[in-house]
Amino acid sequence: MFYKIDDFVGEWKNEAEGTQKILNALTDESLGQEVSPGFRSLGRLAWHLVGTYGEMLPRAGLTFDAPTDHDPVPQTARAIADAYRQVGEAMISAVQTAWTDETLTQTSMMYGEEWKNGATLRILIQHEVHHRAQMTVLMRQAGLQVPGVYGPSKEEWAGFGMQAPEV
Repeated sequence: MFYKIDDFVGEWKNEAEGTQKILNALTDESLGQEVSPGFRSLGRLAWHLVGTYGEMLPRAGLTFDAPTDHDPVPQTARAIADAYRQVGEAMISAVQTAWTDETLTQTSMMYGEEWKNGATLRILIQHEVHHRAQMTVLMRQAGLQVPGVYGPSKEEWAGFGMQAPEV
């Protein structure tokens, strides 16, 4: 749960940088990659990250220009990456202008439960990290290089002329 807008903004910007790296690494050809038939494709997961902002935060009373998860998935990886950048900027602007630290303790009905707005922002970030991790698996299946988010990826270690540490 966040109690200060500045704390949310700082953490969100850090996580959004990692998400943007993942989205920027997608190719148009990779968007159809599925873990198995009938599951969300890589493009659908990427668009779900974008659409969640316009679906979740208005439930907490925060309005800004954003597509929703129900909007059609763009046909290009670049369009998804650009949309993520734009919705993030709009969301941060809305949080900083419409909410205060006190607003974070107010509650909203979220998916049949009452959540404090500060908890909604925490869950928004955790939700994004969860799906970002799923995307990296699909990226490997699609033959893409995965950029490091919390440290170097296996490919980045190789680029340093080193072997990735065994886990």
